Amino acid sequence: MKLIRQGKISYLQPNWAQEAGVSAGFTTRNGGVSRPPYNSLNLGFNTDDAKHNVEGNRSTLARSFDLPPHCLLTVKQVHGENILVIDEENPDLSHFLQVESDAILTNQSQIMAGVLTADCYPVILYSPEKKAGGVVHVGWRGAAAGLLGKSIKALTAHFGGRPEQLCAAIGPGIGAHHYEVDRPVRDAFRNGVGDWDVITQEVALGKWQLDLKKSCQLQLESAGLDPVKIEAVEEDTCCHRELFFSYRRDGRKTGRQLGFLLLN
Repeated sequence: MKLIRQGKISYLQPNWAQEAGVSAGFTTRNGGVSRPPYNSLNLGFNTDDAKHNVEGNRSTLARSFDLPPHCLLTVKQVHGENILVIDEENPDLSHFLQVESDAILTNQSQIMAGVLTADCYPVILYSPEKKAGGVVHVGWRGAAAGLLGKSIKALTAHFGGRPEQLCAAIGPGIGAHHYEVDRPVRDAFRNGVGDWDVITQEVALGKWQLDLKKSCQLQLESAGLDPVKIEAVEEDTCCHRELFFSYRRDGRKTGRQLGFLLLN
């Protein structure tokens, strides 16, 4: 990953993005107008930050890529399994803000599709074969439900291509050493996607540290992706206050960063 300056903002760019000719990456918290504790590039409307600050930040991000603000597309994330597919031109994207989904897939250029996070993992998918891709929001519920695998199946079903040709990037999220979970989370994984014993370490009776990044990596590989085409951000959201928002660290009074894909 490379830290890129784009206008007023900065973001972490996967190495394959430039070669593929797409704009993709993960924003940092810097370069916006929001005041503490949301300083400064808070992109989430689902916070207590002033709406006009969030609108200004989203406009700054879009215009940094020479896009009008309405071309930044996010949805209402609910930790579910719904996948939004956009395969035709949409002149008005504002109504998608209320669409409940945790993954966006598209082959449309000039749409910046994004998922908002503050400890959960944003994952970018891209098919160089078919010039299509998407973004996926992965918390423990989405990981247990196998949302990444389902998104890859949907991407190849709608737009063609082969999983082994896909590129992927796993964005910043909370590290296992900060992420303690309990029995309901364990049960969700055991009833859903496996690998519980591989992605966790028991630290007390009925308490485990969960490695969501490893879960994302294993699910991408299980879906057929070539491991050499999967990149991951090293930095942990909870440990790097200067770069990222973190719900686990700061509680409700925190902002949201964005994992995004823009097909040029």
